[in-house]
Amino acid sequence: MTLSPTARWTTGWLLAAVWALSFPLFSALAPHRLWGWCAAAGYLGAAAATAVGRRRAALAAALLGAVAVPLLWLVLTGQGQSEVTVIERSGRLLLDSGRLYVDRPARVEEYTPYLPGMALLGVPRALLGGDGSGDGWVVRLLGDARIWCAAALFGCLWAARRLLGGGPGGGRGGGPGGGPGRLLPVLVASPVVALPLTVSGVDLPLAGLCCLALAAAASGRPVLTGAALAGACALKWTALPAVAVAVALLAVLRGGRPAVRCALVAAGGTALLVLPAALLQPAELWRQVFAFPTGRAPVPTPASSPLPGRLLTELGPWGWYLAMGLLLSGGLAVGLSLLARPPRTVVAAADRLALGLTLAFLLAPAGRFGYLALPVLLAVWARSVTVPGVSRVVTGSFRLRPSDGGRPTARNERPGGHFA
Repeated sequence: MTLSPTARWTTGWLLAAVWALSFPLFSALAPHRLWGWCAAAGYLGAAAATAVGRRRAALAAALLGAVAVPLLWLVLTGQGQSEVTVIERSGRLLLDSGRLYVDRPARVEEYTPYLPGMALLGVPRALLGGDGSGDGWVVRLLGDARIWCAAALFGCLWAARRLLGGGPGGGRGGGPGGGPGRLLPVLVASPVVALPLTVSGVDLPLAGLCCLALAAAASGRPVLTGAALAGACALKWTALPAVAVAVALLAVLRGGRPAVRCALVAAGGTALLVLPAALLQPAELWRQVFAFPTGRAPVPTPASSPLPGRLLTELGPWGWYLAMGLLLSGGLAVGLSLLARPPRTVVAAADRLALGLTLAFLLAPAGRFGYLALPVLLAVWARSVTVPGVSRVVTGSFRLRPSDGGRPTARNERPGGHFA
């Protein structure tokens, strides 16, 4: 029996509510528990509104309960995961001394497992002069790193949609807001984005820049693609798989020269952003950005979800090397797949990147289940900006539309034979 769109969306909101309720029951982190209670209420309200045909009200309830209320409460009360404090500390260190890392950190809280670009998101707090205690609500709101992480994500998603030709409308669909383009608010309201946005925000800029890079590659803009990749690689080294995927997409759509230009811009931009910190604090950058996340630092990483790579490292030193070997093998396999069958659409590229990141997070010596939200976000985003029946493959001056039987049409021609 096939469920109606209303039944599917009602079920989806109910499943999201169940997922949210697991945090108050099982999590030891206060921000997670608060988010769980608020989000569960929002998702239940969304399910009820959807069941009676109020789809816009459903989306509003989900956004209010899963994003707006918990985010504002945590920001204004100064609560959040330790990542927020780490980013803001990096911003203060950058302005005060040009250094980003605490020398010889002795506690987990003193480690900064991010590349220099992440410190820029902590600069607003440093400029406003807030220290987190006794600050006014304006300083707390405008200085909180989560706000700027969210702004980076939304800015990148907006730019990506513009590159892919998404207008304010979109077709009609079974979702609460209409067509594919309007699934983006649903994505924001979902636990995949709402939870990290509310409690830490640290992975959101990386996700946004990866989406922007894929959109720019699909629309044939190598310099913009390289710049987005450079920004992502200056945040976390886990962005490196995005470089290979975006370059492969550019190569198959536009040819070798644009792909090489993109790779050079990405490499040069990353070096420009990372080298100063690498030259100023080479030992700390290695210890905190590479050794700490992989479990080779003097202080163990708190990222210890029971994923395969983590379980292997608990078997001893040989288990760590086995996990690293599997991790490198997985990366090599994805790289070879790009050569053998390069992606030709935004969806295919996002899926390939999501696959690579999933393997990396599963096989890494240390990791969290929460990291898997990034691959899910990429896969859902790509489908939310793709119009059914119209390929996002753009080659030369022509666009191939499956609905036209593969007939080449001028780039500015609209469906129906009319030109813009």
